[in-house]
Amino acid sequence: MTTVKKLLLLDVGGTFIKCSDSREIPVDSNGSRESVSASFRDAVGGFCAEALKDDAGSYGIAVAMPGPFDYGKGIFLMTHKYNSVYGEDFRKLAAVPEQVEIRYTHDVNGMLSGEMAYGHGRGWSRVALVALGTGLGFSVSIDGQILEKPTGSPLVSIFSRPFRDGILEDYVSKRGFLSLYAAKGGKAGTVKEIAEYAAAGDAAAIGTFREAGEILAAETAPILDEYGIECLLLGGQISRSFRLMGEALNKGLGHVGSLKMISPVSDFDNATFNGLRSLYEK
Repeated sequence: MTTVKKLLLLDVGGTFIKCSDSREIPVDSNGSRESVSASFRDAVGGFCAEALKDDAGSYGIAVAMPGPFDYGKGIFLMTHKYNSVYGEDFRKLAAVPEQVEIRYTHDVNGMLSGEMAYGHGRGWSRVALVALGTGLGFSVSIDGQILEKPTGSPLVSIFSRPFRDGILEDYVSKRGFLSLYAAKGGKAGTVKEIAEYAAAGDAAAIGTFREAGEILAAETAPILDEYGIECLLLGGQISRSFRLMGEALNKGLGHVGSLKMISPVSDFDNATFNGLRSLYEK
């Protein structure tokens, strides 16, 4: 169990750093080193100042970070965003004193860990999670262990799988949903808008979610079958509209013999924070 007296959890995205104390710190992932560093320092500054004043305390920070990133060493390896801090150490950028422990996890692994510890992944031996949002994430857990590469990124990746005239993420992500809807004659600025149109009976919007569900099912079925996945979870902002894809997913994955449950995550707001908390409970 955790031995830290106080814990700060950070979910680092491309535009905001979500903090477990309910703050959301703006961050420009394409900004300068100075801008990125300032956002990180803003996120942890008060917590670190408190830790420095408390000689008897034990403080820890848990960070969910998109990849590529070296999760063992805390080093940025991204080139598509946060490129201004490539090769740099999060601790130094955020000015975190050495007496504050830091643990890192990939954001999708963190979400799956949270569901395994506290949510719909509990009780299952073989669980996979698809994260639908700006990008397309995927993570697998076998017998309670997240399958990871040596750097800590998910071992199994699906976003770059070749699909039609591009990759899978081009079709099943924010830009994918918008493109599918546009191809059906619709016009929307966000996936949330498409979901609202679908709820109102818009045929193109309903068809967009159905097609995305069919694509996702067809492309993940071989992987789910290979790993004998029993429980498939969907997280990320787009998965809040799971009801619009559920029928297509269940139909498309009906032949995967090991699969017993397909469900959205139990807690969209806190699944990643739950996973971060579990880093200090191992």
